[in-house]
Amino acid sequence: MGSVKVDLHRKEREFDAAYALDNAEGVKLLLADYQKFVSRKRCGDYDAATILIDIHKALELANLTDRQRQAIELVYFGELTQAEAGERMGIGQDAVSKLIDNATDKIADIYYYWASHNEGYTIGGRING
Repeated sequence: MGSVKVDLHRKEREFDAAYALDNAEGVKLLLADYQKFVSRKRCGDYDAATILIDIHKALELANLTDRQRQAIELVYFGELTQAEAGERMGIGQDAVSKLIDNATDKIADIYYYWASHNEGYTIGGRING
């Protein structure tokens, strides 16, 4: 009988290829897929649950202002457009965009720290941890 080779790190490589979390654009992509991870968690996907835990931990550690946190929550967790979030917040879409840019920079710094301390994330496409 032939043996079946199991690739235990395939999911990690796919995740790392999809999301470069050591920069703001990669964090935005991850946050844009937030509801996908929520759905996968509900179906018993432990990796999705871990990703969600890490997202919330990164938000906690990023030292976001209340307005930055609110913009992230409305746009990515509440699935509003930036214009709709701005209406709720009493500011323009451009201000929401700036809040999100600054917030995702701070969040990326947390993921970068985790990657550089072998916490399982990547820098420049390399797997650490």
